[in-house]
Amino acid sequence: MADQQKTAAAVPESQPPTQTPETTIQPAAIPAPETPAESKQPTETSPSDASLTTEQPTTQPAAEAPKEAAAPAESAPAQEQQEEDKPADDRPEYLTKNPALSELFDRLPTILSTTGHDEMWGVPLKDFNDVPTVNVLIKFLRANEGNVKLAEDQLTKALQWRKQTNPTALVESRYSAKKFGGLGYLSTYKDADGKETVVTWNIYGGVKDLATTFGNVDEFINWRVALMELAVKDLKMDRATSVIDYEGEDPYQMIQVHDYLNVSFLRMNPSVKAATKKTIDVFSTAYPELLREKFFVNVPSIMGWMFAAIKVFLSKNTTRKFHPVSNGANLAREFPPAVKEQFPKVYGGSGSALQEGARTVVLEEDNEPAPAPAAAAEPTEAAKTEQEAPKEEATQEVPKDEAPKEAPVEAPKEEPKQLAPEEPKTDAAVTTQEAPATTEAK
Repeated sequence: MADQQKTAAAVPESQPPTQTPETTIQPAAIPAPETPAESKQPTETSPSDASLTTEQPTTQPAAEAPKEAAAPAESAPAQEQQEEDKPADDRPEYLTKNPALSELFDRLPTILSTTGHDEMWGVPLKDFNDVPTVNVLIKFLRANEGNVKLAEDQLTKALQWRKQTNPTALVESRYSAKKFGGLGYLSTYKDADGKETVVTWNIYGGVKDLATTFGNVDEFINWRVALMELAVKDLKMDRATSVIDYEGEDPYQMIQVHDYLNVSFLRMNPSVKAATKKTIDVFSTAYPELLREKFFVNVPSIMGWMFAAIKVFLSKNTTRKFHPVSNGANLAREFPPAVKEQFPKVYGGSGSALQEGARTVVLEEDNEPAPAPAAAAEPTEAAKTEQEAPKEEATQEVPKDEAPKEAPVEAPKEEPKQLAPEEPKTDAAVTTQEAPATTEAK
């Protein structure tokens, strides 16, 4: 029996594979009942397993190999035929290379239907063949880092706000010179190649009375929006003939300068805080990707530390646009020589002062209703004139006589507000909340 087991075990090694099935079948049936359990299992199973593994690879792979080889040969022409039959994508390259932009355009009809408004920054929104429309959608997409859903939500809110507010009409409105005079300007400078640089100026150090300027938040927002819309018009986005490079430079952006000369940064006035918050909410939603760079000039050294801290919490795309400048006379150095020379002298250039060379919204003097009761309260002068002239002439003389008297009366009322000990300028600094705000176009 031992010799038979040795012979059976040796057969797979000594004989050719073609004889393996014949030699393993005969000995496997004889020793089965006499071999112990420990040696029986390997002896019976190894030959049978060897025979199975030998038969299966020699038959099945041989038969399947031609099928696997034939499949690619047959499918390749079919794939080529499908590609030839597939219609060519005739959409512009800026859509084929940017699926997110293409998807946002697919959503545009729904957005316009939902809002009932199709104007953005003077651009009537149309389809992807309209260059100004493409640039508007690219700005909203870039502002949301390519997230189509977020871009759709922001565009919807911006259109709804424009429909309710009608900011283009605000540009034509008139604003109080007493409240906003000297606080905001717009300049457009050309470089050596004729390229225009649009600059908006916010002179927060010029605020004379906090309650007067910031007391009515809606009125302040309307004035601020009008100044912004005036700058947007100078960008001429509605006349664009080339699409913005999504990953490159955007020529339809402006520079903003915030001047804090003589402004303290120690206290926060509630009216200023409310106006600042509302401004941030509006501008962050309705004016994305319109800011190229923002300069904070004439700020104390503590502001430099504050900006360093802010960068930890804001995105690089936002903080790279913020530039604190402690001395306003150094501002012009940040620009090309041709543009630098056009800056006002106080900011390091050779140009005229903002009050002389820059533009602003339409301002008008406030109508003072207070003198009317005062004029009616003094009948003595009218009584004198009644003896020398008819009553009609007396009524005409009243304003002439009362005008010089009212001037000195009003002057003291204005003086305390202007000469208030540092409080207005102290609290006006709350507008520095614009610095940490994620909004760009404020």
